[in-house]
Amino acid sequence: MYKKILVERDPVDDRILWIKLNYPEKMNVLHLEMLNELYDALVKADKDEKICAIIITSKDRAFCAGADLREIMEKDFERGVRWLKAYWRVLELLRETGKLVIAAVKGACVAGGHELVMMCDLVVAGKSARFGQPEVIVGSTAMGGGVQLLPLIVGEKRARELVLTGRLLSAEEAYRLGLVNRIVDDDKLEEEARNLALEVINRVSPQAFRVIKSCLKFWTDLAMLNWQLARDITAMVWTTEEFRERSRDFLEKKKMRPRKFTGVMP
Repeated sequence: MYKKILVERDPVDDRILWIKLNYPEKMNVLHLEMLNELYDALVKADKDEKICAIIITSKDRAFCAGADLREIMEKDFERGVRWLKAYWRVLELLRETGKLVIAAVKGACVAGGHELVMMCDLVVAGKSARFGQPEVIVGSTAMGGGVQLLPLIVGEKRARELVLTGRLLSAEEAYRLGLVNRIVDDDKLEEEARNLALEVINRVSPQAFRVIKSCLKFWTDLAMLNWQLARDITAMVWTTEEFRERSRDFLEKKKMRPRKFTGVMP
């Protein structure tokens, strides 16, 4: 049914649904087709009375390398806004559904992939996982949730370091900063994610879970108040020569050309 994701019932307990990003030749980059497939799968899981938990992971060694630069480089402002709207509705549904959502991460988990993971309720990481918001390197904004949520999770100064330098974190660093709940060997990742899902759905009240998740969402909603503005600014940035130049250099593995930093005073 889907081209860029796999959707499977768990072989041990069919109350658990696995959604696996499956675009390995491009490190599972997010593009419009994949976003639409993710949204469709999440809506169906949300409506399915048999599903209690959703685990999002990847089929291949990388979790997600963020937005598809080749796709968004070609978009004008209006199409960029629509792309971001498709992206945002996926993130919002992860935060809104009354089902438990767990991210099981290995390999690269950066930019839009990292934002997707931050929207999940719980995160299990393999030791190979690397986390971060390197958008600033290619001239994008990290405003799909990175700029807004990172300060709430890790504190403002640590968030500034991550979004302003683009530095990536190891799984151990991400755990210490509170971005990850559990770390395991990569070959134990799915087993640990399943065990964590069962720990929740076998013990807790679904009604209470939904209410608590909704109340927790209230605090993160405060950070998201500027979402429409962030969407439009990001779409505008994507149309600039600087973004497109740096994205081309990044994709072609060229050294980035330093530019002047400008002030704001008249």
